[in-house]
Parts: sequence; structure tokens; C-alpha cells
Amino acid sequence: MRELALALTLLAPVAFPATGAPALGLPIDCPAEMGCFIQQYVDHDPGPGARDFTCEGLTYDTHKGTDFGLPSLAAMTEGVPVIASAPGVVRGVRDGMPDIVYTPERAAGMDGRDCGNGVAIRHEGGWETQYCHLREGSVMVVPGQPVQRGQQLGLVGLSGRTEFPHVHISLRDPEGATVDPFDPDGQITCGAPSTETLWIDPPPYVPGAVLAVGFATGVPDYDEVKAGTAESRVTRTSPALVLFGYAFGGRQGDVMALRIDGPDGTLIEHAALLERDQAQFFRAAGKRSAPGGWAPGDYSGTVELRRDGETISRRETGFSLP
Repeated sequence: MRELALALTLLAPVAFPATGAPALGLPIDCPAEMGCFIQQYVDHDPGPGARDFTCEGLTYDTHKGTDFGLPSLAAMTEGVPVIASAPGVVRGVRDGMPDIVYTPERAAGMDGRDCGNGVAIRHEGGWETQYCHLREGSVMVVPGQPVQRGQQLGLVGLSGRTEFPHVHISLRDPEGATVDPFDPDGQITCGAPSTETLWIDPPPYVPGAVLAVGFATGVPDYDEVKAGTAESRVTRTSPALVLFGYAFGGRQGDVMALRIDGPDGTLIEHAALLERDQAQFFRAAGKRSAPGGWAPGDYSGTVELRRDGETISRRETGFSLP
């Protein structure tokens, strides 16, 4: 097994980048219809708190990279390429760690391998990018190999210290300090985020969104929702009709609103209040079948994520009963 220590440099300060920082392409080749998203950004808070480059909370204390996430384990199984963000030479790789959801019980076994399977690339001028949590057995480059921007390095996985499938990319300057590609000078002004960026095509900032919605015949298990296998076929004799929504970036005070409409009008409206910040979460609402079963016709489900009275994300789904 090819291996080089790729542990995240959690204690490195956020730097003021020197001249010569590489221009970065996205580190993931995700189909638009799949719905990949950025779960976390670099933490710019110098103390025990956490704030991203917009002064919002899509990060956590000492986070030193950007996490491009997949909406489900099913998407990971399908295979989403991790690609080089800039040309360079591979400094080191690791492969062979299993794709397993991290739990505190596994902390002792990490042994400085929080990055999981990964690749480190050295760029011109001593800059470096690092790509973490790749799928076991997917790494397809070797140390010393030149790579071009967009060249595949492996696949998005679930290795190392992670609870959802994603690729973590971190950028370090020649001194080894972390640089945020979204705000490379490190000067954060709340309410007026920097317009300077190292991304060639900067991805939009999404403060939270509904990732998936679906119908089921009972309240699904959260593991099924995260796996992308929670939906079940509704028939006229199903005992219940349940709508669920899965989202990221939840903040205390947010509301997930769920509504089911049937052939005869609205069947249920439910508003679930978030009592704490949640990186990812799901909610469900539904009703039991009346005697005689569900009426034939069209059924639709609408899930909205609301913040401060405004809808910031909305998804719909539906089905028909003969």
C-alpha cells in the first residue's frame, strides 16, 4: 500500500497568501442533476467559535478546508471523480482505508490519518493542495507523477474522520499555512465578503438547502435517508403516507415546512422548528390511511427550508395512484 502521512494541519494559522497562489478549478466532477454541495468552509474565527468567510456558520472550529459533499451514499456508490484543482506533481498518496462513517469510538484508530485516503499535490512556488476522504481503492496517481488541472485522482468516499461522503480540499502556502480560496487575504468583513477568490469559476455560496425529498409508507430511518434508499412505493392500501425532507446547513430557528396535497386538496401541513444548529438533518410528516384506502389521483409533496421568514430552498416530488 502506498502511504504518506496526510493528516490535516488543524493547528496551522490562516495565512495571507503570497504572490503566485495557484488558480483553482473545482476538485469534484459532479453531475449537475446529482446536487452536490459545499457543507463546510475554512474557519476564520481565531477563538473557540467558528465562522466561514461570510461570517456565517457553515464551518466548525479549526476546519482548514472546503468540503464538497454528495447528497447520499447511493451517489458515492455511483462514483463521483475527485480531480486535481491545479497542475502540479503528486507529493504523496494514501489508499486502503475503509469507507466507514466516523464515530468517536474510532478516534483511537485514526493515528493521525484523519484525512483518510488522499492525495497531496505540490504546485509551482511551493504551494500545495490536499484532497481527503477518497473512496477505498480509487486512488489512481502515484508520488512523483505530474498531473494536470482536471485530471482524475480518485473517487469521493467516506474514509477517515468523516460522517458523510465528500472530498475535503485544503490549500497551503509555501510556509505551510492554510489559505481560504474564497477569501485569500484572510481579511473578513462581516456583511461584505471579499470579491477576491482563487477559484477560476467560484461556486455560489449556499447557506443551506433541501437536498432530497420523498414519499414513504412510514417514517424512514435516518440512515436510510442518508443512504438515498428511504423512498418506498405508495399504493392505495398503504397504511400511511409520509413525506420526508433532508437538508444541510440548518440553523437554530430555521423551519422545515412539509405539505402533502392529494386529489381532494391538502392532506397535511407541518412546520418543524430547528432547536439547534444542525449540519445535516431530516424531518418527516404524514397521516394514516382512512378506511377504504387512498383515493386515486395525483399526490404532490413540497418541502421548504425557511430562515427568518423567507424560503431559502424548496423541493417538490409527486406520484399518481390509478
